[in-house]
Amino acid sequence: MISSLKKLPIIKLAYKLLFQLVSTLPAKKNLIMFESFLGKQYSDNPRAIYEFIKDNHPEFELIWSVDPRFEKGFQDKGVHYAKRFSIKWLFLMSRARFWVTNSRMPLWIPKPRHTIYLQTWHGTPLKKLVFDMKEVRMPGTTTDDYKQHFYQESRNWDYLVSPNQYSTEIFRRAFRFEKTVIESGYPRNDIFYKPERDDIAEKFKETHHLPRDKKIILYAPTWRDNQFYQVGKYKFDLHLDLSQMQNELGNEYIVILRMHYLVAENFNLDKFKGFVFDFSKHEDIQELYVISDLLITDYSSVFFDYANLKRPMIFFTYDLDEYKEDIRGFYFNLAEKAPGPLVQTTEEVIDAIKGYDKSEIYSNKMNEFYQKFCYLEDGHAAERVVKQVILKNK
Repeated sequence: MISSLKKLPIIKLAYKLLFQLVSTLPAKKNLIMFESFLGKQYSDNPRAIYEFIKDNHPEFELIWSVDPRFEKGFQDKGVHYAKRFSIKWLFLMSRARFWVTNSRMPLWIPKPRHTIYLQTWHGTPLKKLVFDMKEVRMPGTTTDDYKQHFYQESRNWDYLVSPNQYSTEIFRRAFRFEKTVIESGYPRNDIFYKPERDDIAEKFKETHHLPRDKKIILYAPTWRDNQFYQVGKYKFDLHLDLSQMQNELGNEYIVILRMHYLVAENFNLDKFKGFVFDFSKHEDIQELYVISDLLITDYSSVFFDYANLKRPMIFFTYDLDEYKEDIRGFYFNLAEKAPGPLVQTTEEVIDAIKGYDKSEIYSNKMNEFYQKFCYLEDGHAAERVVKQVILKNK
């Protein structure tokens, strides 16, 4: 009932007016508010920036904006947070000097004049974005509304983080963003260059009771804009024949599933116990990258990040033509640029895993791919962003 009341126009208007009133008070110049994927996760670029500031600049007050349905994950980590859209959250957000988020804020939340809005975004684009899209097929919106709402929101951004020059050019055009782009590499990828990376992987395997004598396959697909239950909840058909994979690969590998956070499916994996592990609810995919020996994905931007490890990748693109032509569209020819084979059936996935030889064609393609998309990554992206945004404007 409380949730329903919050959605009433009169309640939203009252909340907005209170937000505007409180934002006239002096800014709390040391307060930084963080949010990742609409308050659902402690992850991604905001997490990396948060942890760098926490370790190096104790003069700042750091608080996370959290969807109440996901607060346990923050409680368990001892992270200071405020429930999204609560009165406490209103007073913090309206007086904060900085907002750091990787997704959009609701349009009805007015950004205070004293607030610096750092938008980190959440991926290097393969799929076309916003004003580069011909048609938007997401539920609950039209193409014109989606583009107009995105445009209005991006007017509030003061800084935008970019992982490379390729992304900068697309972001500026697709978001129609004319303010400052921080071309720094992605802070979330700093983990790949930390000396303790292998220790992080070993600790993760121990904590989650993963077998040490087998290699790990990570399957991390994206969502399909046109397959959904309702706004924000998308359908997904696994397509992989897990029984066949277990028969062919079970002696040497295990499989970890990591669905996109918008995918609503709960897979019954009881008969694959010990072979398939569902980590879809694990917040930070970067930790899954470092423990995995091989990535299977499709059109998800995960492969840009995973390329930092220079480990094998297989692209399970069973609906390539539909996705490329009808659903979203691509910025480049995936078949030509992908640093791994494109396959369309479980049999081809298995053959690709068994026959993967990174010393030949895919080694050369990986090096080319790395030089184009990962050249800025060196473990210090979060530091660069903090220096150019937070320390410069404190």
